[in-house]
Amino acid sequence: MGTGIYPKATVLNRFIAKLIDVFLAAAATEVIASVGFLAGVAYLFVADGFAGGRSIGKRLIGLQTVLPEMREAAGFRESIIRNIPFAVAQLLFAVPYVGWLASAAIVGFEAILIIGNEQGRRLGDELAGTQVLDAGRLALPD
Repeated sequence: MGTGIYPKATVLNRFIAKLIDVFLAAAATEVIASVGFLAGVAYLFVADGFAGGRSIGKRLIGLQTVLPEMREAAGFRESIIRNIPFAVAQLLFAVPYVGWLASAAIVGFEAILIIGNEQGRRLGDELAGTQVLDAGRLALPD
C-alpha cells in the first residue's frame, strides 16, 4: 500500500463535475413530484460510490474519488461521509434567505479548501480519507 502524495485534480474540472451532479440533483427535484428533493439529496450523498469512485459528473469529466492510503476507489460509505457538507447545503437551500446564505457559505468554504489545499482535499475528503484525482491516476479497476 502506497502512502504517496498524489497531485490534485484540476480545480476547474472538479467544479464542472460537481455542477453536473448538482444539476442532476436539482432535476430530480423537478421531475419526481413527491420525493424529488429527497432523491436529489440522496444522489448527492451516494454519487461518488458508483462506478469505481465516480459520480456521473466525475465520469463525464474524467475524475475519480479514491482512498489514496488504500490505493482503491471510494465506495458508498466514503461517498456518504465526504458529501455530508454538500448534502447539508442542499437541505439548507430549501430554507429561504437564511438557508441560501448558509448553503452558499458551506459551498464557498469547500471551494476555498479545494483551491488552497495541496491535494485539493476539502472538509468532506478529510473526514472520509478521500482525494479526487484524474481518472486512472492510480490505475484502479472500474
